[in-house]
Amino acid sequence: MTDLTWLSTRELAACIRTGQTSAREALEAHLARIDEVNPALNAVVTVDAEAARARAEAADAAYAAGERLGLLHGVPMTHKDTHDTRGMRTTLGSPVFADRVPDEDALIVARLGRAGVVTTGKSNVPEFAAGSHTFNPVFGTTVNPYDTSRSSGGSSGGVSSAIAAGIQASGDGSDMGGSLRTPGSFTNTVGLRPSNGRIPHHLPGRPWAWLGQMGFMAREVSDVALLMQAAAGPAAGAPCSIREGGEVFDRPEFTRDGQGEGLRGLRIGFSADLDGRIAVESAVRAVVESARGVFESAGAHVDETVPDLDDADEVFRVNRAYDFVCSNGEVVRRHRDRVKESVVWNTEMGFALTVDELVAAEAGRGRLLGATEEFFGTHDLLVTTTCQVLPFDAELEYPQEIEGRPMENYLEWMRAATLVSATGCPAITVPAGFTDPLPGAPLGLPVGIQIVAAPGKDVELLLAAKAFEELTGHHRIRPRI
Repeated sequence: MTDLTWLSTRELAACIRTGQTSAREALEAHLARIDEVNPALNAVVTVDAEAARARAEAADAAYAAGERLGLLHGVPMTHKDTHDTRGMRTTLGSPVFADRVPDEDALIVARLGRAGVVTTGKSNVPEFAAGSHTFNPVFGTTVNPYDTSRSSGGSSGGVSSAIAAGIQASGDGSDMGGSLRTPGSFTNTVGLRPSNGRIPHHLPGRPWAWLGQMGFMAREVSDVALLMQAAAGPAAGAPCSIREGGEVFDRPEFTRDGQGEGLRGLRIGFSADLDGRIAVESAVRAVVESARGVFESAGAHVDETVPDLDDADEVFRVNRAYDFVCSNGEVVRRHRDRVKESVVWNTEMGFALTVDELVAAEAGRGRLLGATEEFFGTHDLLVTTTCQVLPFDAELEYPQEIEGRPMENYLEWMRAATLVSATGCPAITVPAGFTDPLPGAPLGLPVGIQIVAAPGKDVELLLAAKAFEELTGHHRIRPRI
């Protein structure tokens, strides 16, 4: 039964839909795997087995009655603890919300539910999803299945650890400054930050928000495409919605091995350090640079061109600070002594923003749009490093230096991701290989590459990522947990 947890989401959904296994059997395998490995990882922080069993029984009854079944009928899944789940505790990793139980599902959770997902619990996050290392005072630290002394990344670090360890094949997350991409790189998994409007922001809330995006992680690209098929599409009260529905992700290429053919003829700009803009650990750089030959051997045209990202740091800094005020400002005002210092710092940066800074950031965003449009006028993809460092000691809050360069704050080490976030482009991390074996990591440590496409080109991005995955097979290397 445990082998069910190592099936892909597509495979498990097909087994349930055809009666080869039941939703209840899939659920019990999922719960057993949580019991088996979660004590060593702390990836899943809330489990409601009783309610999940009721959902699985209802799914099996629907199958027996011959009802129409959703894409993900009966598939068990935990959800990120920043995504509201109706009737299930959603804490945001904060003592302020330790007992909070929402009345409604977040859009991404609701759409997964309509597709048939059996909700089982919540995956761990940093407090308020701030930072790319998953720890908080409510549940503690989540660690990496490939070396349990190291970080699994963040803020979607709980789901990345759960996926890598065989608890579930895929799951939902979100990404402002790398929160799907960094944990993907750290745990040998796939993480997609979609274009703005694919899974839209909507009322009530901030329907024009653009910097943070909801998305998915999985062990393989095909599963991310399947979840996008279930969850993407316009919503009422969401003015930035992309009008295409999730059916655009229903492509036959996602269900067959194209042997890398999807890369042939693509024009790729490749730079491990974004033309010197970011510091990259030598061990990371070596793995990332090795990926260039994969693209070239598959018939892609690779050069070292990158877009002009000179405005990206300031665009990200200002817009993140503004978003923190919108999301956390009132909490920081009322509960400063109960909120971690980095959240307070980033929120107070937002309170201190001037009109001149906002105007300058808006102008910079315009220049950045022009620069990325110019780049994608001659290139199909940008390929770079996902994360500048290897998975680091889980006792640290964040890496203090990279290749001898001190990191001034908890964001600076994430610039490979934040510079791309500022462009508004969709981006995905895909397993690119492993370092040499290390103490505590007999397989070595995972490293991902980040592939970036023009806004709206999410399907094309996924197809290219799948072609790279086909040629390398790194995603098949499981941790020894």
